[in-house]
Amino acid sequence: MEPIKSRRNPYLVLLYLLMGLAVGILVSLALGRYPILPNQLWDLLWEGIRNSASHQLTPAQAVLLRVRLPRIFLAVLVGAALSAAGATYQGVFQNPMASPDMLGASSGAGFGAALAILLDQSRQMVSIWAFICSLGGLGLVWVISSRAKGRQIFSLILTGMIVSALFSAGISLLKLVADPANQLPAITYWLMGSLSGAQGADLIWMGGALLLGMVPLLLFRWQMNLLTLSEEEAHSIGVPIQMVRMVLICSATLLTAASVAVSGLIGWIGLVIPHLARRLTGDNFRYLLPASALTGGLFLLLVDNISRNLLSTEFPIGILTAFVGAPFFLYLILYRGEEL
Repeated sequence: MEPIKSRRNPYLVLLYLLMGLAVGILVSLALGRYPILPNQLWDLLWEGIRNSASHQLTPAQAVLLRVRLPRIFLAVLVGAALSAAGATYQGVFQNPMASPDMLGASSGAGFGAALAILLDQSRQMVSIWAFICSLGGLGLVWVISSRAKGRQIFSLILTGMIVSALFSAGISLLKLVADPANQLPAITYWLMGSLSGAQGADLIWMGGALLLGMVPLLLFRWQMNLLTLSEEEAHSIGVPIQMVRMVLICSATLLTAASVAVSGLIGWIGLVIPHLARRLTGDNFRYLLPASALTGGLFLLLVDNISRNLLSTEFPIGILTAFVGAPFFLYLILYRGEEL
């Protein structure tokens, strides 16, 4: 990737993104089938929190606290996680086409969720199965690539493609044997991605995973700038490049696995948003990583608003991210290709 240098002050960019995210959350709270005026938000939130202990919520308070608030914050967390994971993969593999699904994490989660649905598991168990199979996919990729000859980085990519293809074939097989009346539609809808039905447990799950995954990435974001060096050059300046690469890949995969487990397969965010953040802050991962997380959270929040307000029935969010992300990435290729 050719280096991109931004003339903007990166701290101001991060501040503007944070302010934009805060405004987006407030606007999103007012949008929906049950409209809430902006001047009512604070009163509803305060009264709803006070009444939540006694479970005596008005319809407006219930919609705001139990439906809209969890979904909005889950959209921010998932968007931030997928974007940060995408930026990390692109830095680790030095490939502008790298995305969170390249090591089998997304397809593994899809297989786990489809298998859980086929076995008539609960919604929580579907997420758990998806998470376990996602991490299992990375473990399988890591074990196979470690035994392969040649450069480990290329072995990881090739093994990830093979494992992803195997999981995709497994998903197709499960869809083939699923009950076409109930199970097949549930599997298909889950694979298209959705944030509907978000609960407080999903926020706790996703928040914990985001904390565990983002802290190592933020701590190692200075070393990420050195991944363009050869292993000999990195060791000469005291950077254990293999250890750094392993920590980054595991952390990014944890973010991907947790995101897919609670929201289904939502594509393009981890591929497109890091390029947009790179245009804002440049290639320095000190600023690129937090900018990618903030931009991804804001982007998925806006797309989810479209998903739940565009039509009378909810539109799968994975389809919308493709409709938005594909043309934008095409623009980058056609008009900004020298900067990718």
